[in-house]
Order: sequence, then C-alpha cells, then structure tokens
Amino acid sequence: MTDKKLPSFDELPKFHNFSGCAWDVWGRDDELGTVNLLTEDVVKKAAEEIKLGKTVCLNWPVNFPEKPFYNRQTPIIHSWRKSDNVNDDSISINTQSGSQWDGLKHYGIEEHKVFYNNTPSESLYRGHLSIPDPGKIDPQLTKLGIHNWAQHGICGRGVFLDLVSYYTSGGVPLPYDPWTTHAIALKDIQDCAKKQGVEFRQGDILLLRMGFIQRFNSATPEERLSFHGKPETFAGIEQSEDMKRFLWNNHFAAVASDQPALERWPTPQGTPQLHQVCILFLLMFVCLHCAMSSQTILGLFGMPIGEFFDLEALSKFCSETGRYTFFFSSWPLNILGGVASPPNAAAYF
Repeated sequence: MTDKKLPSFDELPKFHNFSGCAWDVWGRDDELGTVNLLTEDVVKKAAEEIKLGKTVCLNWPVNFPEKPFYNRQTPIIHSWRKSDNVNDDSISINTQSGSQWDGLKHYGIEEHKVFYNNTPSESLYRGHLSIPDPGKIDPQLTKLGIHNWAQHGICGRGVFLDLVSYYTSGGVPLPYDPWTTHAIALKDIQDCAKKQGVEFRQGDILLLRMGFIQRFNSATPEERLSFHGKPETFAGIEQSEDMKRFLWNNHFAAVASDQPALERWPTPQGTPQLHQVCILFLLMFVCLHCAMSSQTILGLFGMPIGEFFDLEALSKFCSETGRYTFFFSSWPLNILGGVASPPNAAAYF
C-alpha cells in the first residue's frame, strides 16, 4: 500500500464510541494488522541500512525480570545431564513475562467484548491446544494467533528514539523515575526525532527508550523486590488522541519500548488505554480506561506492541555512530494460536 491509499486517522470510521476503526483497511479476514505494511519493497529498501555488518541484540535475557509484573509466572530455566557428554534444558515462561510482542489475541475492546476485526471474545479458543496433524489445522482454534506474525516476520527499517539521552543531554538528571507513573509527551517524542535527525517512513518499526531497564540494572536488590506486593506504576507514552493520531498517521508497522507497558501506567481515571487502540488498531483506534489503551493500539490499529526490549546496547552504539535507523528483524515464536511471544529481535547496521 502507498501513503495515498491509506486513510488518515481522522478518515477512519468509528466503531460505536471508538474513533479510528481500521478494521476495513486490510479486509475483514485480515490477521496481520499493521504488519501488512512490511511489504517486500519495504523490506528490500530497509536492507539498504546494512552497511557495517554490525548487529545488536534487542532481547532482555529470558531470566529477567526474575519476578515478573502483573501476576505473571516466574521464568523457570532448568538444565540437566542426559548422559556423560550430553546436556538438555527446558524453559517454562509466560510469553509476556519479559521481552515480548503483545499479539492480537492479547487485548480487545473490553466494553464491547471484541478483538481485532470485530472478532467476538467468546469465539477465541482458550485452554490446552493440541494439534497433532499439521495437515489438519482448524483456523477457528488459531484465530488471531501470534503465528501469523511469526510466519510473516516483523522485518523492516527500525527507528530508534533515545528519550533517555534526549532528556539527560548536558548532564542533567532524567526528569522522571521510569518506575513511577509518568506520561511521555508527544512533543518530546517529536523533538527527540528532530534532534536525532530522524525522518519517518511508512512501515517503520518505532523503538522508544524511556529508561526502565537502565533503572533496573542500576537498582539494588531491595529496590527490585520493592516492586512486588504493590500496584505497578511505570512511565510511558501519554494516552491522547494526538498520540494515537501520530502512531497511525506515520503508519508505523510496530512500536516497542524498554518499559513494561509502553504507555503510562496506570492511566488516569477515565482515560482510555492505548493497548486497546493499537491492538484494536489492528482492531480499531481509540482508548477507554486503563485496560483500554492496550485495546486501542492492539485492538483498533492491529499494531504490534513490544515491551521490555533491551535498548541499552543499541543506545550506546547509536550514540557512538550518530545513526538512529537500521535494519530491524524480529521472528516471534511460531506458536499456532499463540497470544504473545518473545521477539527474537535484532538491529543490523
């Protein structure tokens, strides 16, 4: 698709009380959302970013955080000796305990009990999914699964906005604690892009560094433990109509950050969540309250939301080279019907 064929945010129809419904942009049977923007031409053009052969891992080790947020399961990594010279290991994780993509099945429109493309919540399969025959896969059991992104790939031009460095340039301290509720203003994102000399292209994958992992790495064990047993509070992008308009009108294929929730958490009372919009932007584009912002980006836009991306090494390399665009690749786990996945992401310069 070209820019001319894609509607602007304000041209998108409403879904009940939600503005910006993008369900018809790629058709009522679509299960990719904004990943559709990553066409062969877009990927080919993005590959021109590879000039040095330098690669940077963007995945936090699966081990972290040892005590996940939002009541999720602690990662269990176990290895053992099978014989004198043979070792095996196993991992048991919640796919959203650490570095992750939120998939289209993760967050829907709570008020209307639907997910992307008006998929009724009760129609989505829950429970143990057994598929013994690869030739007989019931599409209803795997509807909106993460395997759709895994089989397509989330590959294109990555654009990195280092908000931490933007705020602390000149040696001033970061004006907020990433571990507390704080809204990153759209103006700051735009000013950071301007300062870094970044211009957006359709299909870009936007990465935002806001400081969570830097803060985590420098914290004492007591500070890390202090998270648990109290409500989660995190810095993140503001929940505003202008922020949603920015994400859609730039036609990003995906957006990710180093924070646990991408958006400010919790949302102010009465403010729609962006998760509803982005995944709803797979579904549609709007936000309600708390759980509703996820509904916006995921549900309305159909836009992948990445969280807990480790952007520390990327920040260092971009600062050293003055380059903030690169080829980005991510191949989620190919889990039929999966809700979410570690990203398996990297930057190539």
